[in-house]
Amino acid sequence: MSCVLVTGGCGFIGSNFIRWLLEDDPEVRVVNFDKLTYAGNLENLASVAESDRYEFCPGDISDRERVDGVLKQFDIDAIVNFAAESHVDRSILDSTPFIQTNIVGTQVLIDAARAAGTNRFVQVSTDEVYGSLGATGAFTEETPLAPNSPYAASKTAADLLVRAAVHTHDFPGIVTRCSNNYGPYQFPEKLIPLFISNALDHQPLPVYGDGENVRDWIHVSDHCSGVAAVLREGVMGDVYNFGGRAEMSNIGLTRRLLELLDRPESLIRFVPDRPGHDQRYAIDCTHAEDELGWKPTVSFDEGLADTVEWYLQNANWVERVRSGAYREYYEQQYGERLGEG
Repeated sequence: MSCVLVTGGCGFIGSNFIRWLLEDDPEVRVVNFDKLTYAGNLENLASVAESDRYEFCPGDISDRERVDGVLKQFDIDAIVNFAAESHVDRSILDSTPFIQTNIVGTQVLIDAARAAGTNRFVQVSTDEVYGSLGATGAFTEETPLAPNSPYAASKTAADLLVRAAVHTHDFPGIVTRCSNNYGPYQFPEKLIPLFISNALDHQPLPVYGDGENVRDWIHVSDHCSGVAAVLREGVMGDVYNFGGRAEMSNIGLTRRLLELLDRPESLIRFVPDRPGHDQRYAIDCTHAEDELGWKPTVSFDEGLADTVEWYLQNANWVERVRSGAYREYYEQQYGERLGEG
């Protein structure tokens, strides 16, 4: 049975990936390594917590000694690195945590993986490393890297560290880059869950600038299947883009959410634009489709409606996250066990 270390597995995409992988592959064991920052929620993995193929290990990817210990303890075959500070607005306010986790942490993982002889390393990145598009065209894997926010710059640096390790040390690294994810268990600082929560409470929905910034959206399950395909079949040193082929302006998305939630457009509040706000992202995922046989399967209309329904049916989860009570789960589930160690 192969053993995969998933870093940042308590976050939105990481937790969805762990549940997806355990369900899809009965021959895999997953070790979840997570620092449990504000966005890390162990409740996201309550459904697999008792599985004999799942193990949670708290830790920081920038802590070399801790990483070395986990790689040795579990005889890790592959690493999928989701661990990252990921909110652009937070990076604008203070970029230091982004440098420490996204750059230093990635290099620590690379060094530890090389020392341990790990067979495969998947670096999960973002389309934001490419910068901003005009009215036409789409990002390909050959698009020059031109990050425009501290967050994007830190992810770009991490991607280049993986690239450098591949070319210098023949490191088994692969990079994936995806468009905006949406779906269940997303921390409510990101646009879709934030606007759903606000609309349900009849609170204003803050839209940056004129709302005409365009994003390409991918359902998190499609992203997970793409990362899994790279984990199994990706070519070492390659880059794979994943997108949903679902472009929409922020204001168009906002109006669609209000329609699904039966709330008035009077809740929309236009606020001063984010500094350096990229105008448009769009992903060309032809390479992944051709080389991996992957393709997005969840249409945006279907996925958005399902996502809204999930948040309606999981109001307690949302409330626990917004109040901070979700952190209690860690002590309830792991406090005594970790104290014994």
